[in-house]
Amino acid sequence: MVQKLKYSPLFFGMSEEEISNCLQCSLSSVSSYEKDELVFYQKDAPTHLLVLIEGTVVICNDTALGKRSIVATFDQSGELFGEVFVFLKRREFDHYAQAVTPARVLRIPKEFLFHTCGENCTHHSRLISNMLTILAQKAYFLNQKVQILSCATLRQKIAKVLLQNSQADGRVTLSMNREKLADFLNTARPSLSRELMNMQEDGLIRIQKRDLWIVDFEALQNIL
Repeated sequence: MVQKLKYSPLFFGMSEEEISNCLQCSLSSVSSYEKDELVFYQKDAPTHLLVLIEGTVVICNDTALGKRSIVATFDQSGELFGEVFVFLKRREFDHYAQAVTPARVLRIPKEFLFHTCGENCTHHSRLISNMLTILAQKAYFLNQKVQILSCATLRQKIAKVLLQNSQADGRVTLSMNREKLADFLNTARPSLSRELMNMQEDGLIRIQKRDLWIVDFEALQNIL
């Protein structure tokens, strides 16, 4: 388990021994879930920081008509989910988490994240520091998303994403595939693909299989 957790951003910069010490010091536990079993219910109190060890978990809401809406999917070892609610003053989740495959989840008592122990362990301080970094990165990501979704047209949204993720040579490095990018931009994948092809025909970008380059930075910026 520790070998899987060492790649988690929560345990960044920590040795396997330090991770083990953290888990022992925090009185963390591991829970196993069967396919379709709920990890937590809507209105449950967020008492633990949850870290996926293996399997796939989705965060969901149900509509008034009973239709499930998937808010997020977690399928990588070391990913955190539901962590924001641990630090809010609200006392309950406003969604639920469900295992879509057999899954194992690490549960770290939230009290461990609010102060260091009497031993003043360096691994404990590192864990708290990593948690602050994770929350800061999430806040930055959401701020970037707000800027993108505030754009009036799909082309403007795409231009914003490409410019934010471009390198000096024009190459664009995205952390998501086309399907996830379409979800991020709140559009259908065919609409995204069609607009990308239109932008290539207009000489703004160049697409080569899965790679993408900005051809005309100035024209792309003028779209905004």
